[in-house]
Amino acid sequence: MGVEHQFQLLDVVTHLTQQNLRLLVLGRKHMLNGSRQWNRNNMAAMQKKADFFFTENMSEDDPFLLYATLHSGSHCKFVTRDLLRDHKACLSDSLTRRLFFKWQRGHQMVLSNYTPGKRIKFEPVLNYDTIVQTTGDTWHIPYDDNLLERSSYEPQNL
Repeated sequence: MGVEHQFQLLDVVTHLTQQNLRLLVLGRKHMLNGSRQWNRNNMAAMQKKADFFFTENMSEDDPFLLYATLHSGSHCKFVTRDLLRDHKACLSDSLTRRLFFKWQRGHQMVLSNYTPGKRIKFEPVLNYDTIVQTTGDTWHIPYDDNLLERSSYEPQNL
């Protein structure tokens, strides 16, 4: 990770705390050592605004992210660039994968626009399912009156 990641994380933490949201940031222990990539002052500033949990440097952090999100309740959202495909692939059947995908769409915040120090925009997290659904020979095609543009960051084939 380059030095720009620490500034993006600081900007995102600042943006979300300005909305009075409680944050848990999952990171790796190397972020605490102080380096060009993870400046101690920036880390200290973030730790004043959010709770942090640091995993071992070589550990998988996604299971911690999923556990923390699920344990925090249905209102909890998470931010990651990871599409969590490896985790979906481990699920035993297509129904469970589809359920996970539906949960993910309703809880993952996706950073859609970022200008360092100035602009942060997330895609809206919708509380309804936005995929075409079928029952027998009946099709339901979701739409909204506002013509909200949606970006798909995950292929539909499950």
